[in-house]
Amino acid sequence: MADLAGAPLLQLRDLHVTFPTRRGPVRAVDGVDLDVGRGEVLALVGESGCGKTTLIRTILGLLAADSGTITFDGRDVGRQASTLRDLRRRVQMVFQDPTGALNPRHTIYEAVAEGIRIHRVDGHEPTLVADALARAGLRPPERYLERFPHEVSGGQRQRVLIAGAMALGPRLLLADEPVASLDASIRGEILALMRGLVDDAEISIVAVTHDLGLAWNIADRVAVMYLGRIVEVGTTEAVLGDPQHPYSQALLSVVPETHHLEPQILTGETPDPRVVPLGCRFHPRCPLVASGDAERRGIIDRCRGEDLALATVGTALGSVHAVACHARA
Repeated sequence: MADLAGAPLLQLRDLHVTFPTRRGPVRAVDGVDLDVGRGEVLALVGESGCGKTTLIRTILGLLAADSGTITFDGRDVGRQASTLRDLRRRVQMVFQDPTGALNPRHTIYEAVAEGIRIHRVDGHEPTLVADALARAGLRPPERYLERFPHEVSGGQRQRVLIAGAMALGPRLLLADEPVASLDASIRGEILALMRGLVDDAEISIVAVTHDLGLAWNIADRVAVMYLGRIVEVGTTEAVLGDPQHPYSQALLSVVPETHHLEPQILTGETPDPRVVPLGCRFHPRCPLVASGDAERRGIIDRCRGEDLALATVGTALGSVHAVACHARA
């Protein structure tokens, strides 16, 4: 058996996911290469509609990839039912809206116990449920077992979802905007809980978000996604402290904490994923193109006509990460 100690827990290679429509196929995920390390939090950031949620649903097997590979813990994730069943125990999803994700007719005990029963987890069910609730910060768990979702707060409902996931002993959590629906006063608590799960249980997390503040607070690395593809990836300090892609710079420029960046307002909407622009897919909205800077640098023809992949670059912070931009090539 291969030694997997230093290998990523999750590897995506040239992943493509399309949706057929009357006006042509939507290229929701369009050639994604991405690794997630063991015990790592990766924040996947980008505007709404860029393919973030489609990507994590494909990882879990809820959507089928058209091509490419997904490797989890050294094994190729196929489409066989037995493989998917094992994957869905070891990879768990935490949804954005805990109210919609929880059955209002089920008690909190039933909500957490459901996955334990489906996957036939070994052990004493009441003990497993109580332990999971306690790990999620619902203490003492006996106080919550017989309550219904509407009888607890939004933050406590999100903790119930996390408890239900952790009861299965997963290796990877896929968190889709995990604090977007919560009050600002309790977002920090949930983020601290998730970071604690990584440190204590040695799990990995992919956190989908458009909130770069979440990435600052929880992530080890950040991957920036635009129009179905990763355009920048690196350590949190490198990507958020010294962004190299114009799209990353624009996203960060409107975050209050990033005073070192001039505010940038992107023109136009994200292009239709049925008609991905030629060349760099960001060039129709790129400030370097709009300002004439790309032409002065002599790269405008490449921006408009030459597609490009991620390439490793150095940053002012001394950290190496990857970016897909002709101006950084």
